[in-house]
Amino acid sequence: MDFTTILQRQRIFFQSGATRSVEFRLAQLKRLAAALEQHEAALLMALQSDLGKSPAQGYATEVGLVQMEIRHALRHLRRWSAPQHLSTPWFTAPSRSWTQPEPFGVTLIIGPWNYPLQLLLTPLVSAIAAGNCVVLKPSELAPHTAGVVEKLLRECFVEEYVFVAMGGADVSESILQERFDKIFFTGSTRVGRLVIAAAAKQLTPVTLELGGKCPAIVCADASLELAARRIAWGKFMNAGQTCVAPDFVVVADEVLDAFVAAMKQALREFYGDDPAQSPDYGRIINRAHFDRLISYLSDGKVAHGSQHNVKDYFIAPTILTDVDAASAVMQEEIFGPILPVLRFHQLDEALDILRTLPTPLALYLFTRNQETERHVLEVARSGGACVNDVVSHTIGSGLPFGGLGESGMGSYHGRAGFGAFSHHRTVLRRATWLDLPFRYPPQKLPLNRLKHAVRYLLGD
Repeated sequence: MDFTTILQRQRIFFQSGATRSVEFRLAQLKRLAAALEQHEAALLMALQSDLGKSPAQGYATEVGLVQMEIRHALRHLRRWSAPQHLSTPWFTAPSRSWTQPEPFGVTLIIGPWNYPLQLLLTPLVSAIAAGNCVVLKPSELAPHTAGVVEKLLRECFVEEYVFVAMGGADVSESILQERFDKIFFTGSTRVGRLVIAAAAKQLTPVTLELGGKCPAIVCADASLELAARRIAWGKFMNAGQTCVAPDFVVVADEVLDAFVAAMKQALREFYGDDPAQSPDYGRIINRAHFDRLISYLSDGKVAHGSQHNVKDYFIAPTILTDVDAASAVMQEEIFGPILPVLRFHQLDEALDILRTLPTPLALYLFTRNQETERHVLEVARSGGACVNDVVSHTIGSGLPFGGLGESGMGSYHGRAGFGAFSHHRTVLRRATWLDLPFRYPPQKLPLNRLKHAVRYLLGD
């Protein structure tokens, strides 16, 4: 692909001003919503082919969330795009100041394979809402979904506005050599480092949505059955291939056995005695990830699950106990249906485990004690957090979602997404009929009087 020519055409289109009006942006969002509805059956089939997602799971975790994001943007875009008036220092009176959201220009969105529709098109909604042109790079590891997305967007938008770059890692490497005005990447921390290194050469601003080992802490006072159901739901959804899935659980020693028993019961209720036959349980994306996950099964005692079948990349929901904190399953992001369960005697022991690991994308705490909640949220760092729940903080369009440290930088969803693809330009407009001479050289005031004047005029 001649990406240089494609980007030149997009820059010409952007510089024409075609994308700037709110009316244009609203119209494009409506077109995208209609295209998603038109291609919904094909998208759900593709998601099932790539990841084993049932139509219900495909809609609930992918198509429906993108449509929700579009509806939210349609309701709020005029307000987001309006200038925000600010106070102005007396020094500049008479004047007015405001910030005006401005689109970056030509932007790049690189999506992952685990939610190959939602995590590619939700940033697209934000980029369109902010008035940008966009190049999208779907993951080649979810080829069926990528193919439908390319067809959908090619029918919906001209290439000068939205272009889909198909291909593997070589295409991503080539396209990152080009100059963009903004890059939005979702994926692994390892690849995120490569993306930000490439962006640094062009001084391109970047939003990174990465991952990490998201911990769940279950205290002795927690509702164990509720905690087990919610952790099981968040962990084993999409066969554990979720960036904010609970990666491991640290449970108070006195309730560990009861918690494991409750987890087993929840898994039987969710997926039956044979999860391989459940329409609600997905599959591992490919052989390489399947083999990597199977290697973790020896890092602890299997308390539940571990059945697997390489033929269709199936790994049953698995619980590991007696796990060594130094083992591979505790040092690497699992990104699959294997849940290590560790124990703690005192809460600070659980927090010490978290301190040894990079800052995660999410932190989950189950407790009824507000003092415990306050202490954990103060001490443990994370991109986001839930108390007595998991994953749900990522769903609402009004809730900014993003990482911290090695789990990412920047946030999006709703207004935060609009902000991620906008430059907020400060503008000061000053009247011409008054021009006090004291700011111009030569300086006439003694230093002590100048200090008082500056403090007064700047409002200090």
